[in-house]
Amino acid sequence: MNFRIIAYIVGWVCNFQAAFMLLPFFTALIYHEREFSSFLIAMAVCLVIGIPLTLKKPKNKVFYTKDGCVAVALSWVALCVFGALPFVVSGYIPHPVDALFETVSGFTTTGSSILTDVEVLPHCVLIWRSFTHWIGGMGVLVFLLSLLPLTGGYHMNLMKAESPGPSVSKLVPKVQSTAKILYTIYFGMTLAQIVLLLIGKVPLFDTLCITFGTAGTGGFGIVNDSIGSYSTYCQVVTTIFMILFGVNFSVYYLILTKKFRQAFKYEEVRYYFGIIIASILIITFNTVHLFRNVLVAFQQVAFQVASIITTTGFSSTDFNQWPALSKTVLVLLMFVGACAGSTGGGFKVSRLMIVFRAVKNEIQSVTHPRSVQKVHMDGRRIPDNVVKTVLCYLAGYVVILIVSVLLISLDNFDMTTNFTAVMATFNNVGPGLNRVGPTGNFGGFSVLSKLVLMFDMLVGRLELYPMLVIFAPGLWRIHPHRHVGKVQ
Repeated sequence: MNFRIIAYIVGWVCNFQAAFMLLPFFTALIYHEREFSSFLIAMAVCLVIGIPLTLKKPKNKVFYTKDGCVAVALSWVALCVFGALPFVVSGYIPHPVDALFETVSGFTTTGSSILTDVEVLPHCVLIWRSFTHWIGGMGVLVFLLSLLPLTGGYHMNLMKAESPGPSVSKLVPKVQSTAKILYTIYFGMTLAQIVLLLIGKVPLFDTLCITFGTAGTGGFGIVNDSIGSYSTYCQVVTTIFMILFGVNFSVYYLILTKKFRQAFKYEEVRYYFGIIIASILIITFNTVHLFRNVLVAFQQVAFQVASIITTTGFSSTDFNQWPALSKTVLVLLMFVGACAGSTGGGFKVSRLMIVFRAVKNEIQSVTHPRSVQKVHMDGRRIPDNVVKTVLCYLAGYVVILIVSVLLISLDNFDMTTNFTAVMATFNNVGPGLNRVGPTGNFGGFSVLSKLVLMFDMLVGRLELYPMLVIFAPGLWRIHPHRHVGKVQ
């Protein structure tokens, strides 16, 4: 492995972490909050570590697939550890494990919280919690790639390791240009939601926090009822943008470049909207008796469906009180998730399509042994290696899910709490059911369970392999003359 380039990348992540903390620092100054010192200390720690690692560019810029996975995994660990410092130093989350849980939940855009009363937090801490969603939504390494030519011709190994989906492709020939385009779209949509919420007379601070949570599909609220106390206008705007941020960003690029026919050919997006519409109709029919009228039911259900399938995790009502059918649909939506190439989490609609079509082909091969069955999507054949990767991903997903549920069951909570807690963290959703429902939190879990759930959040956000690779036997052995796994 190229340890020098990995250290160089982690160093830049620390430097940018310090820059990101300027927002809560200035927020503290604006609101005359003494917690500004907590962010100064955290920034100093980041720079003390980051600057020495980035003073000298590595001579060897050759970058392998495993290097990309390790760099991404370690960068995210560093991001979360240093991002937790303001919580601990300020004293609002004094326990390091709890502070780390909150930060991991923020950067992975999960939105699960150990806090029982967020309204006691100062403005600077609240905006930092929400801002972590925005940073983690598109990916900090993608952000670095848009600004720095870090690794010569091997940028793609970093983007593949951090970006969600069964396969990652470039929008334009240069990876750095692709990263810039993605962040331009991301920033533009963020700005659009800010403007619309301000038009609806939502206070600026609230607007920023809600938008950061929506754009990153995170879901940290700044009031105890999440979004429930805001106006219907605010909830409708948030619903629309949650759904939009769950769409593959490649579609937006095609629309911007006026390639409308190609944009509308994306099967994943069509299925994504189809699942949303079907879920809204089913749950509305099932819960209409709980609301004043059908329109209110439809609006509330639409908000919650959008929040769950995009793994945002905002809540406008206590869906823990809904009938069993509705809660079952929501749990299934946790698994499905948003589109690949979006800021949403979950298994991803495209992976689900590939799995179903692979199963269908296997059934057809039994009835027609001589036929050659291939998986197709968007009019193109999916390479066999991609299909294999998706099926392996599903197997790894199931194994981690089962082990995680078994480990946290040691806390002796009910099965629904345990299962949905793992589903909510693994798929970066946020709230689950029962104890971890929209009115509950994760504070009651033991240290072991919190560590397991934090691992699930990171594994879910980085899509298994980057986090699992760092535990691979023999990875850290130094082989001076061996170069395996090079991606041209």
